[in-house]
Amino acid sequence: MDDVPEDQDEAGILLKGEENVARRLKLEREARGWSTTAVSDRMNDAGFEMNPSAVWRIENGKRRINLDEAIGFADVFGVSLPNFVGPPRLAAKARALELIDDVVRAFRDTQRANAAFTRARDAFDSYLADHPDIREEAEVVISNAIAEVAMEAAQSLTGPPEDAESSPHQP
Repeated sequence: MDDVPEDQDEAGILLKGEENVARRLKLEREARGWSTTAVSDRMNDAGFEMNPSAVWRIENGKRRINLDEAIGFADVFGVSLPNFVGPPRLAAKARALELIDDVVRAFRDTQRANAAFTRARDAFDSYLADHPDIREEAEVVISNAIAEVAMEAAQSLTGPPEDAESSPHQP
């Protein structure tokens, strides 16, 4: 990596963790319109001892940053630590990666939920096979319960139907 030309520094290729943090700290602070004192106050409120002079010195490469401080800055700015210490120009992409992780995690959760639903439905069907005398009533109960849950889920996304607000007891 030492062979990479200096002009590639802007893309974040040559930057190291502390240099990234120094640039990122200044970018995040300025983006919020905060002074070094405001950042210092927020760090202190979050339990990380920091004075305004230290913030300025870190931003300007005059002082090293320790891991606890980096964690504190990431917390104060509301970003993940890997995002905060990564190359500043890649910050938006790092946020995209965090969001991708969220989507993949949610998808994984839906897959687990679908598998759990399939197991529960199979157990229910197996039970009804052994008790055909209650099949019809049980199917109605489960269908109604699932329909109610589906309506609640839809309403949480879209809000209640327009006519439901004017007359909530109307079928």
